[in-house]
Parts: sequence; structure tokens; C-alpha cells
Amino acid sequence: MKPKDESRHWLLSSSPHVHARTGVRGIMLDVILALLPATAAGFWFFGMDAVFTVAVCVSTCVATEALCRMAMKRESTVGDLSAVVTGLLLALNLPAGIPLHLAAMGSVFAIAVAKQAFGGIGMNPFNPALAARAFMLISFTGPMTTWRAPLARGAEATTCATPLASMKTMFGAGAAADAGGALPSVWDMFIGNMPGCIGEVSAAALLAGAAYLLWRKVISWHIPVAFVVSAAAYSAVAGGAAPHVQILSGGLLIGAFFMATDYATSPVTRTGKLVFGAGCGLLCMLIRQFGQYPEGCSFAILVMNAFTPLIDRWTRRKPFGAK
Repeated sequence: MKPKDESRHWLLSSSPHVHARTGVRGIMLDVILALLPATAAGFWFFGMDAVFTVAVCVSTCVATEALCRMAMKRESTVGDLSAVVTGLLLALNLPAGIPLHLAAMGSVFAIAVAKQAFGGIGMNPFNPALAARAFMLISFTGPMTTWRAPLARGAEATTCATPLASMKTMFGAGAAADAGGALPSVWDMFIGNMPGCIGEVSAAALLAGAAYLLWRKVISWHIPVAFVVSAAAYSAVAGGAAPHVQILSGGLLIGAFFMATDYATSPVTRTGKLVFGAGCGLLCMLIRQFGQYPEGCSFAILVMNAFTPLIDRWTRRKPFGAK
């Protein structure tokens, strides 16, 4: 018999029964807001070169996303802002002044090959922005390793080595980490007044954005903390540059807080996140010390992305009563 009070009806549905109010668009919007300080810092230190690179990467990613969805005859996902995030992350991981046609090629690769070829958002096994950066670094090594000096140093058109490249040269020659004052001061590395990729130079801006993501609970502390702690521990034990120099140089901070925490390519369990982050930090330092490239953050995260399904399988909890 149907009850008279309609408000007492019960709805039957499959799990999950608790839903968050924030959807994909809301999460992506939070990530974009969190990246604004690093983007603004990149504009300040590298000028219009950085502005053009960001504009080309974001617009190309959005256009490629729309064309791919049309070609696959699937619903457009441009509105979820994930393509904007991919384009922005890729741009922030590129050097200022890189030829814009190369930035566009990397953006097409990120969306068409690293994302949509696997089915779209949530189905890609590797972080699209990092996959595109690795593709560009291998294919266009020269432009990808040519660094502009910050405008604040009064050298608008000159190129120079990043702190990581300087450290690699010095350690290869058996010199001390601070020999000849070749490295920027700690303050310059913290605020971003040094050569490097557009969005990786300013630790202060990246930490401000990371604090926003943690406050909004878009990410948890497990992967970033494990990433940074493992890298610092390796640096302290293995010698070479001081841990704070390794952390403030290169893409370690943007990788730890914005790339390694990608939902689709990182573990879901807390233990798995700690293992994933520690593995990223360790591989990053090994590549920096023994690899051909001074920076190893991108390759470290991509390698750990491949292990994400195994990490989830090893660390997931067994249901109650299961053998």
C-alpha cells in the first residue's frame, strides 16, 4: 500500500551512496586558481614570452580536445576545463621563449595521444602534460633546454644554465655545491629569480597554490610530503647539493603538488599514495644524479604512473570477511 506521506519514500540505488558536491569542473577550476600564482610569477620573471607560451598551449589543448571529441563522435568535454588544466600545466613546464609551434605540437600530443587516445579524462594511464613534456624533451632537446634569464636580472635576451644544470656540471667536475657562487641565493630560488621553466621557478607561488588545494581538499598531503621527504632524504644521504637546493630547484615542487597528485594516474589508497610519492622522489633524485638530463621529475612521475595499478592492488584493503 502506498504511504500517504510522500516524503517518507525510500530510494534504492547502487553505491556509492555519499556524493561530493564538487564535480570535475569544480575540481579543475580549483586547480586553475591554484596555478594562478605560479603563472603570474612566470609572467613577471619572463615577460611576454611566457604569456604567449601559456596562451598557445591552453588554446591548442582546448581546440584539440574539441576536435578529438568530434572525430570520435562523443560528447564534448571542453566544458569540464580539464583541457585548460592540461594546457596550463604543460606551458608552466616549458622554458620561456620556446618556439610557439613546438608548444602547439606538445599540446596536440598531450590531448590527442596521451589523453583522448585512451578514452578521455580518467582513462589515461599517464599524466598528459608530463607525457607531452617528455615527448618534447626527447624530440626537441635543444629548445627544451635553452633557458632565458629572468627579466629581473636585467638580461632579457640572454640564456644561461639552470641551477640543476650548474650543479650537474659542478658535480661532474668534482666541485663543491656552492663553488664560485654559481648557484642563485636561497632567496632568489624561493621567489623564482632564476632560470628555469615558466611555472617551476617560484617556490613561493607554488606553495601558495598548494596550500589552496590542501585547504579545498582537492589533494591530500600524502603524495607531496612523501615526494619531498624522500628527495630530501636521498640528497642528505647521497651528498652533493643540500636538500633545500634540490627541493627549490627544477620541477620538484610543481611535480609533487600538481602533477603527481593527478587523480587518474595516482593511487587511491593512503598507503599507496605514500609509496607512490616516495618512489617519485627517489627516482627523481636518481635521474638527477646519474641520468643524462639534469632534471628527472617528469620521467620519475611517468615511471610511477605505470606502477599505479600494481600499487593500488598491493595496498587496497580487503573487504570484511574476505579471505
